[in-house]
Amino acid sequence: MATLSLTQSLVDKQTCPKGKRKLNVMDRQVTGLLLELRESGGRTWYVRYTDDRGKRFQHKLGDAQVLKLSQARQLAQEIKAQVLMGESPTEQRKLARQVPTLSAFVAERYLPYVKVHKRSWITDEILLRCHVLPEVGHKPLDRITKAELIALFHAHRQTHKPASTNRVMHLLRYVYNLALEWEIPGLKENPTKGIRQFQENNKRERYLTPEEAKRLFQAIEASPNSLLTPIVGLLLLTGARRGEVLKARWDDIHWEQRRWRIPLPKAGEARHVPLSDQALAILSARREVVPEDVEWVFANPQTGKPFTNVTYSWNSAREKAGLADVRLHDLRHSFASFLINSGRSLYEVQRLLGHNHVRTTQRYAHLSQETLLSAANGVGSMLSASLAGPVNLPAPPVEVTQSMVG
Repeated sequence: MATLSLTQSLVDKQTCPKGKRKLNVMDRQVTGLLLELRESGGRTWYVRYTDDRGKRFQHKLGDAQVLKLSQARQLAQEIKAQVLMGESPTEQRKLARQVPTLSAFVAERYLPYVKVHKRSWITDEILLRCHVLPEVGHKPLDRITKAELIALFHAHRQTHKPASTNRVMHLLRYVYNLALEWEIPGLKENPTKGIRQFQENNKRERYLTPEEAKRLFQAIEASPNSLLTPIVGLLLLTGARRGEVLKARWDDIHWEQRRWRIPLPKAGEARHVPLSDQALAILSARREVVPEDVEWVFANPQTGKPFTNVTYSWNSAREKAGLADVRLHDLRHSFASFLINSGRSLYEVQRLLGHNHVRTTQRYAHLSQETLLSAANGVGSMLSASLAGPVNLPAPPVEVTQSMVG
């Protein structure tokens, strides 16, 4: 092995002698910098170093036909500086090669995990497949930058509501958090960290009035889909989610206790829904027509499996009722509102809906003005009856009309 005071012109002239497979030339100026000349005519820069554990490495810098001598020297010095800091660039490069692409990680690690631990895994799969993987799925996890993700989320926001884009953002953040928790080799940070979510201004406050509920059921009862009436009935009478009703099993209906056990909801624990007289009547009617060997309350007669949706029948019925803006989920919203307006507490509504936190319940608990006024008048009546002596409460305001003005 020769050691030379290399210049760019000398590097350009160097060739591998005939009969030799390769020749290594060391640079006298930068210790460890090596030029490898091969019989094929190829030439490559390397830097040799020993890490803090005494292990020797030969780290590839690049093609000498592209990388000039000055550039190779600069890179070699940077590598040696990293070694002095206790790092091993060669080991880091090996780790980087082990980092899977986002698509590979989702397919091989993420989806198998959430299929066991997350009920909404199908939604995750759809969101990732449709909105994330086509853009950055081909890139290794550690090569996806915050700037790329900000651009992706802003592009998504152009055609979707803020809540929808935030949902994609939260999902990708969760994917990366799992990758870090599982210590995927070479991954050091979550690129979604610090990205601000979009302000959500698409909250809906839509719930049925008693008159609308009557119109809706008249339209539903006229539907050619005979299952629509009991399905919508249970949704409105229990406040359960659509998926919970569609996947209800007979084994989870406890007739004597008048309760329905819903396994593995979002909170991770089973919850128990009390069944009113009307809800029990719906279930009893279903029990009479569903064969004993069918485990689902609302099984598809053709497949024996539960229905996945009733979208077509529902859309037809709500349009017929003049309620095209009412979603199936608004029935859960309406259930909560009916409870609140009948004088039930937020705590009771929280328990019936299966919420962990009362703040979640508050978005359903839209008190009517009549209920609020009744509550306020109740306080006034209580004070008038309880306080000793005459109570001079202010008189109701008098509306001033044009005839009363000079």
